[in-house]
Amino acid sequence: MNVRVGAIVLAGCLVLTAALGWHLLKQDGPEVVVYKSPTCGCCVKWARILEDAGFAVRARDMVNMGAIKAEYGVTREIYSCHTAIVEGRYVIEGHVPVEQIQRLLQEQPDITGLAVPAMPIGSPGMEGPNPVQYDVLAFDSSGTTVYATVNP
Repeated sequence: MNVRVGAIVLAGCLVLTAALGWHLLKQDGPEVVVYKSPTCGCCVKWARILEDAGFAVRARDMVNMGAIKAEYGVTREIYSCHTAIVEGRYVIEGHVPVEQIQRLLQEQPDITGLAVPAMPIGSPGMEGPNPVQYDVLAFDSSGTTVYATVNP
């Protein structure tokens, strides 16, 4: 294949990738796969915050988020709008701050992942007036514990 044909094929792949809801890996940092609704703008904002922090983010638009959450052990008590998998190991549910994901990767605790239930105002991707204090929860099959408390 010559260079021109290769460039055309690559351009076609980029268009197809975008059309299917996948974003290209933009960084060399820890890999994050984000499963999200195709219409969720706050999920896109959160993914961009991770990209800006050096994470290699791929986003996948999903119609049935409940199936993804069930597959990864996310219970209704900790549901949020998106579910992400970091480094193929940890589940990140909702608007978890970058600093807590970095801490998780450094400490490597024996948990399923971290969650910020619901969508608290002031959490990454949910910026707005009157931010609130919220907890980042560590979770596994035995339940949840507070991993960190984030103050506005």
